[in-house]
Amino acid sequence: MKIKYPWHITRVSHDNENGHIDLYVEHAKDIEFRCPKCKEFRPIYDHASERAFRHLNIFDFKTFIHVRVPRLNCPVDGVILVDAGLAEPNSGVTHAFERFIIDLSLECSIESVARLFDVDWHLCQRIQERAVARGRERKGTVLPAHLGVDEKSFARGHKYETVIYDTKRGIVDDVLENREQSSLETYYKKFPPEARSTVETVSMDMWDPYIAATKACIPGAAEKIVFDHYHVTRLVLQGVDKVRKAEHQELMERNIETLKGTKYIWLWNEENVPEFRQAEYDRLKSLDLKVCRAKMIKDNLRHLWKYKSAAWMKKYFASWYFWATHSRLKPMIAAARSLKAHLDNILTYAKHQVTNAMGESINSKIEKMKRLACGFRNREHYRIAILFHCGGLDLYPRPENVAHPVLAVS
Repeated sequence: MKIKYPWHITRVSHDNENGHIDLYVEHAKDIEFRCPKCKEFRPIYDHASERAFRHLNIFDFKTFIHVRVPRLNCPVDGVILVDAGLAEPNSGVTHAFERFIIDLSLECSIESVARLFDVDWHLCQRIQERAVARGRERKGTVLPAHLGVDEKSFARGHKYETVIYDTKRGIVDDVLENREQSSLETYYKKFPPEARSTVETVSMDMWDPYIAATKACIPGAAEKIVFDHYHVTRLVLQGVDKVRKAEHQELMERNIETLKGTKYIWLWNEENVPEFRQAEYDRLKSLDLKVCRAKMIKDNLRHLWKYKSAAWMKKYFASWYFWATHSRLKPMIAAARSLKAHLDNILTYAKHQVTNAMGESINSKIEKMKRLACGFRNREHYRIAILFHCGGLDLYPRPENVAHPVLAVS
């Protein structure tokens, strides 16, 4: 960065004890500035009070730029402040410093950034909020053609947020408070009916409020909703785990520890069983265990997604459903009946071939972000952080059409 005419540095002071460098900047005398609105050159009326803006460090010294920005006497627009292109409105840091903080915040938590550069936590949070506001304004209100809807836990005690994402671009479009029908309907209703009619697919889990909101607001939703096979499989996996727990309890009452420490063996797909547990897995498979039957039922459901025709998917599901409901395993029977109740929008996968795989990738990124932050103080900070890290937004300050910038890119 360099100081650009008509601005120049008139004085430099440094404080070794406190690690400060102060640059005092003034403009050339007897010149006129261009009015920010009408773009005509106008005489100087007076100057605003001196302000200090935090800039990038020099030799590990905190650096501040001091400037008194002139006001113009414009016959068209009245007395108006010159746009010095130095910082965002109501910000105490330069654009360069703000970009630097954004870059760091994308890599680590706000607490870490504040500590490393000896700045206030709230300053870093405000920079993140401004970045998200800028990005969303530049992005505009465009409803993605391929939507994903998922829930994320904000805190303990069943506190959830609804995350809306673009399944094609792999970015978060919005974060809504709670996971209620009204929350999702509010999001949909931000867009006019003609925009909502352009939605082609909505991938989600089998949460009834999401289904009801989508059917209420998206034309032809019954053919556009796709229950992702990750959530379908997860429902059956939960059944397998319940079978394991019940059987383990029965065996332990007889002092048999066959299933002790085997939880994840039954949750892994067969090809994902680690090599060091393969022998144990093969031994367990040879035993007459209820959980073995439950796992076989779960594993066979995976073949459902190989079919490209809804009719063939339905035929395969019918045979699988008969097997599951005649297994005499109550958790598997309950899971199978739940899937049958939602079968129509499981079969839409054959037409659309969309999954929540991108959503699960985003979820992993959000979980990593939560761990780095060690939690969030409130819902709004959580929402801002998700959009900051996962929103695919243009975050950086980009002053445009500034006639007399103090700093210019060298």
